[in-house]
Amino acid sequence: MKALIIADMINDFVTGSLKCDRAQRIIPNIKKLADFCRLREIPIIYLNDQHLKVDKELSLWGEHAMAGTKGAEIIPELKASDGDYVVYKRRYSGFFATSLDILLRELNVDEIIITGLLTNLCILHTAADAYFRELDIIVPEDGVEALTQEDQDSALKYMEKFYSARVLKSDEIIGKIKMERSR
Repeated sequence: MKALIIADMINDFVTGSLKCDRAQRIIPNIKKLADFCRLREIPIIYLNDQHLKVDKELSLWGEHAMAGTKGAEIIPELKASDGDYVVYKRRYSGFFATSLDILLRELNVDEIIITGLLTNLCILHTAADAYFRELDIIVPEDGVEALTQEDQDSALKYMEKFYSARVLKSDEIIGKIKMERSR
């Protein structure tokens, strides 16, 4: 069973205090994947930064995605629907000290499609922990973004080489799922 993970597509990272200018170009592809997955009852899990004032990460990045603020909310273009799941995280990896692992196990998920921000931080570290849990990983190269093209390219290559991630275009992922389901 597959699940779609939408990581950190929140106001502070798309339009706010830690804005990634390159985020705008992946929104339509993530929306297309999410709409496709909802129609096929593939679980969608939002993985969102939501920090407390004591979080060590704030010393590196400053205050961002603070719990209870608009900055920590999912952007309106990709808002969660009924039946979607939302998991909050305080570190780069979506697995560290969250309920993501048990949720995936309860949903019988063995393959994840990871989308969102930032490819070389939260996507990379979540992929690492997914790999260590023996989950298959798909990363849509047009559904993740980093602050620079160099960071984007290097993180995608790293996940491919060391985590056996399949790096594909969003349309290729949709086509493969359609083909699998038609068998």
